[in-house]
Amino acid sequence: MTTSAPAVSVAAALAQARAAGLDRIDRDLLLAELLQRTRSWLLIHDDHVLSADEARRWSDWCTRRAAGVPVAYLTGRHGFHGLELQVTPDVLDPRPDTETLVDWALDLLRHHPAPSPAVVDLGTGSGAIALAIQHRHAAARVTAVDRSAAALAVARHNGKRLGLAVDWRCGSWFAPLAGERVDLIVSNPPYIRADDPHLVNLRHEPIEALVSGPDGLDDLRVLVDGAPAHLHDGGWLLLEHGHDQADAVAALFAASGWQAIGHRQDLGGHRRCTGARWQHRQT
Repeated sequence: MTTSAPAVSVAAALAQARAAGLDRIDRDLLLAELLQRTRSWLLIHDDHVLSADEARRWSDWCTRRAAGVPVAYLTGRHGFHGLELQVTPDVLDPRPDTETLVDWALDLLRHHPAPSPAVVDLGTGSGAIALAIQHRHAAARVTAVDRSAAALAVARHNGKRLGLAVDWRCGSWFAPLAGERVDLIVSNPPYIRADDPHLVNLRHEPIEALVSGPDGLDDLRVLVDGAPAHLHDGGWLLLEHGHDQADAVAALFAASGWQAIGHRQDLGGHRRCTGARWQHRQT
């Protein structure tokens, strides 16, 4: 004789997640997603009983989240700058701080003299930055580049589902842009030091999208050095970087002759983005 598994109510499921070490926001978001309900619904219906399949999935989600798997990888989606994006382990989980980069880009585009400014997002991952810019500034001609074919497949899917026409290209940094110049280049490149102890907390995300050499600046150097060949006169390069790298990135810009070097702060008040304008020298 077999006995059925005990029924799991909403209240019991939340208690199970709490015992596993999940914080409240994660518990509520994940269970609401699993049941396709709102967080307020959970409060009112804490006696609702999960199906056997839901209970099994919930146990798996709790275990994986407790092991550090991002919420977005469990739910398969993440909100970014008003858009809902598909997210898989092939791409970074979009961070709210990256919206700072998008906001800066949009500020520049609103005052750009060209009716259809050309924009490139390098290392696009899920397509978050490129799609947010295209969504908020429909006149822009946005191109997005990533060297990972798997990441680019996620980005393409997001673009198609959202109905946003971005030109997706596969390749490393500037390689797919040979012979082209644009008005604005944006990038959230890898910028973590190879020996950074915090990498253990990011072990479920693609390492190649996180680490950039001994000081975390290898890819940032490539972007600062390579961008002038692909910018129109007066074009801008905007870069996201680590919370303590603003001065180092500004120094890279200064050493290469960039102008109007500036910063933007993230939600925590850190200088998260650094950008500059390129002026072609007259001969």
